[in-house]
Amino acid sequence: MDAQLIAFTGVAAGMVAVPGADFTVVVRNALVSRRAGLACALGIAGGLLIHTALAVAGVAAVLTAVPALFGTLQLLGGAYVLHLGLRTLRPSVRPGEPGPAAPPYEAGTRGTGRGARPLRQGFVTNALNPKAPVTFLSLLPQFVPAGSPAMPRTLLLALIVVALALVWFPAVALLVDRLGRWLRGPRAARAVAGLTGGALTVLGLVLVLEPLRS
Repeated sequence: MDAQLIAFTGVAAGMVAVPGADFTVVVRNALVSRRAGLACALGIAGGLLIHTALAVAGVAAVLTAVPALFGTLQLLGGAYVLHLGLRTLRPSVRPGEPGPAAPPYEAGTRGTGRGARPLRQGFVTNALNPKAPVTFLSLLPQFVPAGSPAMPRTLLLALIVVALALVWFPAVALLVDRLGRWLRGPRAARAVAGLTGGALTVLGLVLVLEPLRS
């Protein structure tokens, strides 16, 4: 496995693990039942599959038609990862601010969670995220070696993202199922935000500085 592929896997893992809407909907369903949490996790992976398929076609077209945009997309992708990391870190340094992982446990959120409902919730939550296509379109070009065919490489990168989602979100669902009482508190949400936010901030800085040095 080449160094760029290892680096991309690390960045993609951080982005998949960032607490947000996907994380929240998995937690909420997993607190209803293990089955609901796992179904929701599969729905999120399905939404990611749609986004990555569109990104593969878009990235290949951009790199083929306008090679000069390569560096610009690299810089934008790094800046977005940095922004995401700083935004995720914010609740950790401001204790009074709710974290992005804090799930809404109002009355009435704990329904049956059976059948296709959790699967549909996960898919719609991810598929309707307007930031996802831009994120992938700006991130994937950073890890396509210069001079190599864009389509096979971006397809491989996209499949890595989906595979990571298929590992991470079911793992979250299983963990929440076992530790549901503890994970309802705000302290756990801030701890997760601090860890993932710190990792993404470091990765974002590295990605921003890389094209500036070349």
